[in-house]
Amino acid sequence: MAEAQNIPAGSTTTGAIAVAAESTIATRMSAPPSFDVADFPVPHGREEEWRFTPLERLRGLHDGTAAPDGSVKAEVSAPDGVTVETVGRDDPRLGRAGVPADRVAAQAYSSFEKATVVTVPKETVLDEPIRLSVQGQGGVSYGHTVFELGAFAEAVVVIDHTGDAVRAANVEYVLGDGAKLTVVSVQDWDDTAVHCSQHNALVGRDATFKSVVVTFGGDLVRLHPRVNYAGPGGEAELYGLYFTDNGQHQEHRLFVDHETPNCRSNVVYKGALQGEDAHAVWIGDVLIRSTALGTDTYELNRNLVLTDGARVDSVPNLEIETGEIVGAGHASATGRFDDEQLFYLMARGVPEKEARRLVVRGFFAELVQQIGLPDLQDRLIAKIEEELEESVA
Repeated sequence: MAEAQNIPAGSTTTGAIAVAAESTIATRMSAPPSFDVADFPVPHGREEEWRFTPLERLRGLHDGTAAPDGSVKAEVSAPDGVTVETVGRDDPRLGRAGVPADRVAAQAYSSFEKATVVTVPKETVLDEPIRLSVQGQGGVSYGHTVFELGAFAEAVVVIDHTGDAVRAANVEYVLGDGAKLTVVSVQDWDDTAVHCSQHNALVGRDATFKSVVVTFGGDLVRLHPRVNYAGPGGEAELYGLYFTDNGQHQEHRLFVDHETPNCRSNVVYKGALQGEDAHAVWIGDVLIRSTALGTDTYELNRNLVLTDGARVDSVPNLEIETGEIVGAGHASATGRFDDEQLFYLMARGVPEKEARRLVVRGFFAELVQQIGLPDLQDRLIAKIEEELEESVA
């Protein structure tokens, strides 16, 4: 179990935290970011960014053999005042939030035919969320979606993935100065689905970005949220909840690039695992560049193992190139049920099965509350209960 590490301004440490005068995230990647899939070598599983991923289960998304022979049914429901467009590959708004960081993301960018661009005008405050439903219809498909908020706009976006698909996609979030965006991305695929997606957020001056990633379904899900700052004063909160079941591989790889002064980030991901060969991977990368004076950042990953046979790989990384920061730290821990919590509940008359459910509900409660949409929260709580029926029955 790894304990939290905090770094006050002006101090340095060694070990899991690297302090370097000349360091970028590219040192852990097989190739620099690029829109061209040819710039990335075909991974073999020995590369740092692929060593935890079972490549044979990607169904060809990583080596160019996955021809787009399938489809998804994508529908956008948006309040009045929001513009929803279908655009071609030459639209200048595509690719602004970030560049593909691995071969699958580059393959998705090279392979989509049409993109969806959703725009919230400046100073528009939405009372209802924008909802994007992505339902897999089988086969291989590629996609690209852009959500753009003008200055001082405020919106909530819900992206809901269901059905069966082999899907690679890029999603962009572009926030104007002072904008506020909350995104909830739900991966509730069928058990046979494969989903790889890079989420790029570009946070404007004094803008606030909150992401809540919820992963339940799929045979293999590999998500790559990334945050960059376009101006000082930006804030990013990245939350994640995942429940990894028998035989599933769920991988979340985050990168927060602090190169702008006086920005803040906070990362909290929690997962529960059950069943034989359930495998969860969490990689948290935070880079504080020499120009990012006044940065305040923290990342946390917690995992609860419910049964034997499950495996967790949790790797927090923090690179600091300047000591002139407010603070930085990280924590990672994996364990089983807290026997003291169970004893406390059972000593007060709560049956053991119900006590275990209560412990897991409490474990996830902090993240479910971040969603802020009662209908979606109720659905996710019901899904957690459904998963728990299997583990504590």
